[in-house]
Amino acid sequence: MRKPELLAPAGNMEKLEIAVHYGADAVYLGGKAFGLRNLADNFTPVEMAEALKYCHSRGVRAYLTVNSYPHNDSLEGLEQFLHEMAGLPFDAYIVADPGVIDLVRRVSPQRELHLSTQANTINWMSARFWQRHGVTRVNLARETRLTAMTETIARTGMEVEVFVHGALCISYSGRCLLSSVMAGRDANQGECAHPCRWNYRLVEEKRPGEYFPVMEDTNGTFIFNSRDLCLLEHLPAIIAAGAASLKIEGRMKGINYVASVLRVYRQALDAYLADPAGWRCRPEWLEELSKLSHRGYTTGFLFGEPRNVGQEYRSAYIRSHEFVGLVEEVREDGTAVVGVRNRIQSGDTLEVIGPGMRTHGLLVDHLAVVDGDGSITRAGAANPNQRIVLVLPFRVEPFDLIRREKGAAP
Repeated sequence: MRKPELLAPAGNMEKLEIAVHYGADAVYLGGKAFGLRNLADNFTPVEMAEALKYCHSRGVRAYLTVNSYPHNDSLEGLEQFLHEMAGLPFDAYIVADPGVIDLVRRVSPQRELHLSTQANTINWMSARFWQRHGVTRVNLARETRLTAMTETIARTGMEVEVFVHGALCISYSGRCLLSSVMAGRDANQGECAHPCRWNYRLVEEKRPGEYFPVMEDTNGTFIFNSRDLCLLEHLPAIIAAGAASLKIEGRMKGINYVASVLRVYRQALDAYLADPAGWRCRPEWLEELSKLSHRGYTTGFLFGEPRNVGQEYRSAYIRSHEFVGLVEEVREDGTAVVGVRNRIQSGDTLEVIGPGMRTHGLLVDHLAVVDGDGSITRAGAANPNQRIVLVLPFRVEPFDLIRREKGAAP
């Protein structure tokens, strides 16, 4: 049985460190241009070198996203960018455009190439075409069914990468024009404004009073608003199909999202590999995913057309918990230095989470400012980047996260 890698997003160095801490086998990241998430923080060449050193020293692979569709006036800049990247030891580039592939081959002929889902590869003949052009791994279009994935792997022998969790686009494999039309930001150049998340009311001008049969509330309808993908319960089927990589979407998401999703999928994947016959999707895994900001969950196209179950009509996001702090340092006396990201005050009931589904409850009864004198009762209200010291009656590690149930105030 192939052991698939767990591939995580890294929108900046902090998110990369979090991904490594919570069990990613590989990460994908981008430069300041030529990827599909230009609005993430992303990495300069110097930061990339630091990121690669960090990953490789910990046995984690790193892939560079170069999967935009460049116009003619971008090609010179792209070639310069690829020359800047040529000396960096990325494990692979993620690409989509045939011209980009050709350019990479000229600049870095030995570079391993992974084909992005943006290339819309949906059958084994297309996969074989890319294979002949030097692509070693293909991320099939998100519209691909499990049966087609299995056949493609069997017929080509290629590595296949599968999105298992995260946001879905309502356009074919994410190639959307809404953002260009409505916001002047080209999604295929990495600048999507996510207009599919906006509220809409739909009327056909010659049929006043007639509406599409969709649920709606006072905010309008959400017919462009896809639920988020969640394939946790179907990991055995995906692994049995021969998937080489399980990919998590989210370079624009926060570290709370990256950590929480990764720790669930890491434990679920390891549990399956240790005992395939006895594997069951544990309720605590699904409960953890439900605590994240999400849009309802769907299995997408894995088992066929999603139809009405693929849309989310009730609200923009479901949020039950909020991220309030990050453990930055554990001192010799056992106290933890915490970077405050949201309000923390005496009397709060918090959760501290770490890898391996490690979760502890904490009632805050003492706060102190780093290098300060005496106690305080509230942190992060006036200074959201404040650093405090917490006394924790359990073991924690740097990069552990602290969160609070929404509405849970003392």
